[in-house]
Amino acid sequence: MKVKILRQVSPFSESYWETFDADVPGETSVAALIDHINYNDDITDETGRPTTRIGWECSCLQGVCGSCAMVINEVPSLACETFVRDLVKDGNGTITIRPLRKFPIVHDLVVDRSSIFENLKKTSMYVEEYRPSSKAKKAKQKEELAHRYQTAKCLKCGLCLEVCPNYVNGERFLGALFANDCYLVSSRNPERSAEVGKQYAEHFAAGCSKSLSCMDVCPMKIPTIASMAKMNRKA
Repeated sequence: MKVKILRQVSPFSESYWETFDADVPGETSVAALIDHINYNDDITDETGRPTTRIGWECSCLQGVCGSCAMVINEVPSLACETFVRDLVKDGNGTITIRPLRKFPIVHDLVVDRSSIFENLKKTSMYVEEYRPSSKAKKAKQKEELAHRYQTAKCLKCGLCLEVCPNYVNGERFLGALFANDCYLVSSRNPERSAEVGKQYAEHFAAGCSKSLSCMDVCPMKIPTIASMAKMNRKA
């Protein structure tokens, strides 16, 4: 099996493809596959040429932190939840891995996703203190609990932004994760609904073409279209 990885030494250097030979079971995750390649001190590529360890990020390795987001066989995915058996048949073939394109490269597969959090801070899109509604509204809000729970699962991994045809640099259109956070904030802090609605209109509704590719790649399967519908009703 061949593993072809797009590498880049630093933010200002040229990127290049490097291919490795690997022999691992089909049950191996892509995260474990990269670890397998990185295991020895004397790492070599497919031609036997000495090379350096592959830079990548991970934390939980259980699909709940989003750190290992990358593009695997041209599909934005979490490396810890993507398995060799689903990428190549009988261990024969090529697996291609590259970093997310929508964020600055730090090193190899490591990207700088700080823009996600900076944009949420800039738009004040965080829950703060929970301020429940009056008793008259509590019954209605109880119906929202299931979707709130789904929305709160967002990992901020950036996969939805990578695949979004409308997200470019995060300066104006902020993508699906922003739409979900708008819903979460407005539903938990109802007095902020008008303010959040304006941010939603400016930074999401005005730029979304509704390709819904974000839902296809979301590792938490968040129903963003439901968040959009609920926010549109609020507007």
